[in-house]
Amino acid sequence: MCGRYASSQRPEDLVEEFEVVDNRVPTPLEPDWNVAPTKEVYAVLERPSRTDADGVEHPTQRQLRTLTWGLVPSWAKDPGIGSRMINARMETAAEKPAFRKAMRARRCLLPADGYYEWYVTEATTATGQPTKQPYFISPADGGVLAMAGLFEIWRDPERSDDDPDRFRWTCTVLTTAATDDLGRIHDRMPLMVERDAWSPWLDPTLDGVEEARSLLVPAAPGRLRAYPVSAVVGNVRNNGPHLVEPLSLSEE
Repeated sequence: MCGRYASSQRPEDLVEEFEVVDNRVPTPLEPDWNVAPTKEVYAVLERPSRTDADGVEHPTQRQLRTLTWGLVPSWAKDPGIGSRMINARMETAAEKPAFRKAMRARRCLLPADGYYEWYVTEATTATGQPTKQPYFISPADGGVLAMAGLFEIWRDPERSDDDPDRFRWTCTVLTTAATDDLGRIHDRMPLMVERDAWSPWLDPTLDGVEEARSLLVPAAPGRLRAYPVSAVVGNVRNNGPHLVEPLSLSEE
């Protein structure tokens, strides 16, 4: 699973990194080293070409947007369901009612510095509960992690047609079984999209589920690094680059 991650990139850097043509970010997000569900996050996506009411044709273009983490299906009556839709299992996303339409036509990339997972140790707390050690997992080369995601657009029935906020854009992270070297920390991990697969993954006209799945493979051995970090990351109110600093041997 992926329940927290870090995202400190500037939108202008993401525009360059992901070759974005249409920057739809109205106000840059603050760097966030403790991204939690229901927060606003950056997403790279493509919308299909269309012709508007005035006959103007809008071609498919790669966009950078801010979406809310926690997917709200278009048919949902309560947007609060999004808080339970932060992850989608790659193995079943194409069959689940909440994700199957997005899997066919609304795929995205969620840029991250890396993500956190909690390892259950053999130690216990004073009350006998197992202790959990957070790890930060990120690209070994220090680059941007392009997590595979899905997005949806939910129409708020209580807002008027001329309300600019009547549509809510939300997203989820696709996960898979963790590779051997990371599986010791947690049995699930977010799926990465390698650079050469960005274009076909984002292509809204690619509606073959198996073809889309074939673009996603677990990270190759050595592609990601993992190291223990401070337990203070467990509190969503804590933030800052110190959260991703490795623990010293004495702290471990």
